[in-house]
Order: sequence, then structure tokens, then C-alpha cells
Amino acid sequence: MAPGSSGLTLQQLRYFIEVAAEGSISAAADVLYVAQPTMSAAMKDLEARVGRALLARSARGVTLTVDGAEFLGYARQVVEQVALLEQRYLGRPPSRRLLGVSAQHYSFAVDAFVRMVKASGAAEYEFSLRETRTWDIIEDVRTLRSEIGILYRNDFNHKVIDKLLRESGLAFHPLFLADPHIFISRTNPLASRKRATLADLADLPRLTFDQGANNSFYFAEEILSTLSSKQQIRVADRATIFNLMIGLDGYTISTGIISEELDPKIVAIPLDVDERIEIGWIGHAAIPLTEQAQRYLAEVRAVVAEFGVALLG
Repeated sequence: MAPGSSGLTLQQLRYFIEVAAEGSISAAADVLYVAQPTMSAAMKDLEARVGRALLARSARGVTLTVDGAEFLGYARQVVEQVALLEQRYLGRPPSRRLLGVSAQHYSFAVDAFVRMVKASGAAEYEFSLRETRTWDIIEDVRTLRSEIGILYRNDFNHKVIDKLLRESGLAFHPLFLADPHIFISRTNPLASRKRATLADLADLPRLTFDQGANNSFYFAEEILSTLSSKQQIRVADRATIFNLMIGLDGYTISTGIISEELDPKIVAIPLDVDERIEIGWIGHAAIPLTEQAQRYLAEVRAVVAEFGVALLG
């Protein structure tokens, strides 16, 4: 903070959080019913008080600088704690709950999200869950579109993933290790098997999630991404991949953790390969998690534990 400057205000922190969420000073002003010049002046004053550039301005809006991303994490913590104090001691209603999660296509991540929303008991909330591509997950968390990302790494991809995370100021936190399984329809001939081999899959369509412009083997959601297949179909969402499992007897390789309630027509069969899948969450290395994010991760661990999978960390 510059010498002689006064302290920060809660109003400035709330303004800054909204600007970061909207990616625009004018949009944040509209949301908070504040004049745009007032919001702009508040952001400039905030940056002057902390003595650092928090926002990078352009014709398309604003993005957070490295200092801005770190500052946002602490600002969220302060505002959240003040809301809890007001609720506890002043009888104020619970504040609007906020959380963004980006994840690879895992039903346990959705199941945990459902439990978190139900358990929140909040009258007002704004949650987002994006099942998306690996590169986009990392970019979502880097830009704080999402606070948490859920993805996997293994011996094949971890050097590339870890390098990208370091360059983005992010850290990977292991959640659990999973043995590879195939996901197939309950009507698939392999559904009655106790285990499956790669030879069993040779004549079945392999289903993978499309990674778009970053369709590198290292960003694939499935292990054995370099394995050749006579029949392969790339899809963009989980509903489509499950429909193709049912309609074409296709398969995909994943963790083996699947919700019968959410996906009743799909079954997981262990796959005989010498591989392990490490699932973890990513977040900003220098930013503490909000309580809502911690609640979500607690639900993820609870869902996974119900499948008898040992948790890490």
C-alpha cells in the first residue's frame, strides 16, 4: 500500500469481485446498479491503494493481472467471512453463494455438485459446472472463470500437464487413484464379464471426448490415448457418449466410478492394463479456496469414498 493511503473498503472488494466475474467494468456497474464512472474510479483508487495493477484493460473489457488473480482470492475470503459474521451476529440472511467448477466428464463430479447444491440450503446462489475440454479447464481456472478444476494425470501426460499448470500459476492436488475401467452399456456382451482386456475391445468402437484445437494425446481424457483403434468416434458431451455406448456397443476408458442414479444404463468393468489414473483438483497456487469450494471438494471425497476408493492427501 502506498505511504499515506487509507485502507481498503468492503465496497471496493465487492466491486472488484464483480468486475472480475463480469470481465467488464461497465457490466459490473450494471449488475450492482452503480454508475460506470463511479465503478471505474473505484477500481483505479483500489489499484492506487494497493500499489499494483490488478486489471489489464482493453477494448474488449478487463482481465486480471497476476497480482489481480491473487488479490481476488483474498478479497473473496474477506467478503465471505464478513457475510458469515453478519449472518451470525446481526441476523442478516445468508449471502448469495457463488462457485464455479470446470471438470472433465466425470459423473462423480456431477454427483458431488448435486449434493453440494442441495446441502447449501441457500435461498440465493449462482453456481456453474462446466464439463469441458482439458485445455479449457486449465484456462477457466487460470482466468478465475472457475475456482476449481477436476482432471486426471498419469505417467504419460503428467509432465506436460504439470508444466502447463506451473506456467499458469496453478497447482494440482491429488484426490484419489483409480484403476482403469471401461464404461459400456448394460446390454453390451462384455457387461457380464468380471474383467476385460484390450483384445476384447479390438472390434468395438472406441469413444473419446474431443479436445478441439488442442487435440494432443497429452490432453486426452482417456488413458492409452496413443493406442490405435479400428473404429473411433470423438464426441463433445457425456450424454452423447452414453447414447453411443448403448446404440453402437461402444466403450470409453475411465475411473470406474459411475453413479447408477445418474447413469443407470451404463456399467463399469475393470480393464486389465498396467496403468493407474490419478484424479485431482487444480486451483491457483497462491489463492486460498473459498468455503464453498471446500464444501464441494468435501462432497467429491464423500462420493468417491462410497465406492471404496482410497483418498489421497
